[in-house]
Amino acid sequence: MVRAAHPIPLVDLVGQYRAIQPEITQAIQRVLASGAYMLGPEVAAFERELARWCGVRHAVGVASGTDALELALRAAGIGRGDEVITSPLTFIATVEAILEVGAKPVLADIEPASYTIDPLQVAQRVSKRTKAIIPVHLYGQPADMGALTLLARRHRVTLIEDCAQAIGATFDRRPVGSFGEAGCLSFYPAKNLGAYGDGGAVLTRSATLAERIRLLRTHGAKTKYRHLIHGYNSRLDELQAALLRIKLRHLTTWTQQRRRVARWYTTALRAAGVPEEVLPQELPGRRHVYHLYVIRAPQRARLQAACTRQGIATGLHYPLPLHLQPALRWLGYRRGSFPHSERAARATLSLPLCPEMTRAAVQRVARVVAQHWRRQGSP
Repeated sequence: MVRAAHPIPLVDLVGQYRAIQPEITQAIQRVLASGAYMLGPEVAAFERELARWCGVRHAVGVASGTDALELALRAAGIGRGDEVITSPLTFIATVEAILEVGAKPVLADIEPASYTIDPLQVAQRVSKRTKAIIPVHLYGQPADMGALTLLARRHRVTLIEDCAQAIGATFDRRPVGSFGEAGCLSFYPAKNLGAYGDGGAVLTRSATLAERIRLLRTHGAKTKYRHLIHGYNSRLDELQAALLRIKLRHLTTWTQQRRRVARWYTTALRAAGVPEEVLPQELPGRRHVYHLYVIRAPQRARLQAACTRQGIATGLHYPLPLHLQPALRWLGYRRGSFPHSERAARATLSLPLCPEMTRAAVQRVARVVAQHWRRQGSP
């Protein structure tokens, strides 16, 4: 009897937990024994440590990555009648945040090699109503922050970075989240720095912006029952902050391990004859942190099915670009409006990648991909 191969998950959160279980248990016990569960010493300490790690002056913990985007927009004064330019190849939360503040999303196509927003396409869409640009550092790859920063300055618009998938990534050796007025992080469990639930943070160099976000996250109150502005309930809780403090101490090592796993993949797939255009590209001056290892797959559904038969999990990020989503048809875009995003949505496939992944597991996945490639040909 042939024993089935061990399943390979897309991300191994259980394995990660087991590796740091004593530290996690100690942090949970510390918070529960303190009796302080909301915006206490753990959140304050995490915000200081996170800001230092990300190379900014301030970090403000909030309830989710979506809230981070919305509160950053509100704090920057973006609202009704304004336009905000962003990418169609991203999770819908990026556009939801724009809609929640009453602004209109304006989409611009991606660079095919990086999957991030193309500054030339952004430049063509700037209008008198443009008040902000939100580049998305997708899959762990930084957007072209040199060109986008110059563009934002030239047109005097706010630059808010969506860093939900890219904590630790750099552009010209400078961390993402430190270029714009704000950088927004998600601590969704599967992220490179993930909580055990939801959470997010806004990074900024501006004390004024940080203070306004702190007001917004607590119903507009600086002191209890004295509400200075209309605000929201968007607090990062003490328990999540304590757990994130533990994980932040491991993040540099985990990032190095992610990059090592990505190198293993690229080496194995190149050796098998898979062309360069199929593989993820780390562009010059950009440090990719490989939240996802995304390839372009001919006959993608067949490759997914082949992986499933071998016990290998895969993911689609994202199979339908935002301008083709039923909820956003009213924006007026059509199929063909953003050809690079549409081609990526049809062809991209996320392979398993996490810091705990072994080289043997990578080689097993690579063999399935290479066999599929030899059968199917170019994308």
